Amino acid sequence: MYDQEIQSVKQRFGIIGNSPKLNHAIQVAVQVASTDLTVLITGENGSGKESFSKIIHQLGQRKHGQFIAINCGAIPEGTIDSELFGHEKGAFTGAQEARKGYFEVTNGGTIFLDEIGEMPLKTQTRLLRVLENKEFIRVGSSKVQKTDVRVVAATNRDLMEQVEKGKFREDLYYRLNTVPIIVPPLRERENDILLLFRKFASDFAERYRVKPIMLTDEAKEIVLNFRFPGNIRQLKNLVEQVSVLEIDRNIDATTISKYLPSESRRMMPALVPNKEEDKGLNERDLLYKVLFDMRKDMTELKKMVLQMAQEGGQAAPQLIKDNHHLFNDIETDDAYDSNHLIEEVPTVQPTTPSLPSTYMIQPSEERIEPRKAVDYDKVEDIIHETEDESFSLQKQEKEMIVKALRKNNNKRKYAARDLGISERTLYRKIKQYEIED
Repeated sequence: MYDQEIQSVKQRFGIIGNSPKLNHAIQVAVQVASTDLTVLITGENGSGKESFSKIIHQLGQRKHGQFIAINCGAIPEGTIDSELFGHEKGAFTGAQEARKGYFEVTNGGTIFLDEIGEMPLKTQTRLLRVLENKEFIRVGSSKVQKTDVRVVAATNRDLMEQVEKGKFREDLYYRLNTVPIIVPPLRERENDILLLFRKFASDFAERYRVKPIMLTDEAKEIVLNFRFPGNIRQLKNLVEQVSVLEIDRNIDATTISKYLPSESRRMMPALVPNKEEDKGLNERDLLYKVLFDMRKDMTELKKMVLQMAQEGGQAAPQLIKDNHHLFNDIETDDAYDSNHLIEEVPTVQPTTPSLPSTYMIQPSEERIEPRKAVDYDKVEDIIHETEDESFSLQKQEKEMIVKALRKNNNKRKYAARDLGISERTLYRKIKQYEIED
């Protein structure tokens, strides 16, 4: 009876496979569906977590209520509270009328919060109140409202690790994790890979009205040995590509290998943002940030060395020697070889009010031929030019953002699209430059 029930659920929700771990996850979902407990589904991207949320909703007492799936990582931090809990008219710029949030709209139904680990801490506090007291407050309101919503959450992260780092509330974690469901990755369902391959091949053959593709024995070995980091979603995309592009419907090892990333390519380093500081930035944003940070660090270092030298600090000569490459762009009275630096400078007595603008560097005990001095007035000019250029870039960026907002009637979504950045990045820039809507 147990096996028949599991098979029936698989058929109803389009789940393919007979892996013991998969069957166990389905069994837990079926058992918890009839209750009103909060469920936390854990699994890698593309492993099919949303299917389990639908099982819980459709087999439960709320099946006639509304079901809404929300990706917490896709909603900008500045608007997620409004999206989930609603807002009152005039609560913030652009709130021209009151709006119901998902927890109000879905009263009596189920909300699936995907990528719950991406939810901001402030929003986590609001969610905890919903789970514990079944109440919430709209943004810009003081009125407490009741809601009867079942929450099913999912994540591809280790939330306990996020708790230890202070990025996720511990009390919310235990409140969500009342019933855990672990969806196994595709690489742990080896016997299911070929079943899924045949199913997808049949579906695409019917869609595109072609003969289904088939794998040779060698090609099957290659597919089975591939780890599929994108799980079922990646396998489905692979089958669709091959079904559309290949004329020969018998796929051998050479052909299938063309569609799978090579090991060397998969192991290549990638530009990975600092998740604590650069969350939500795309690659171009990261490059801009790196360039601005490098410029700022260089300017600060030059100013520090210059100040120490002018104040007669004993550490300044050694700093100049150790960081001579920072001054390669500074012109002196005569050209000098940057590969050789003088080792000593004259000791300045404490009674000396200041150094002359030209700091003369003397030879060491080895009697190296003295070099020409560095003109620190020119160093200051270069520092000021660097700062002016940095401010100029920031001014231009601010002007571009203002123009884009005006062009799109303060619609941030369309302004961000025109600027080629994400809406979250635009929101952060508006706060940084204190731009009024």
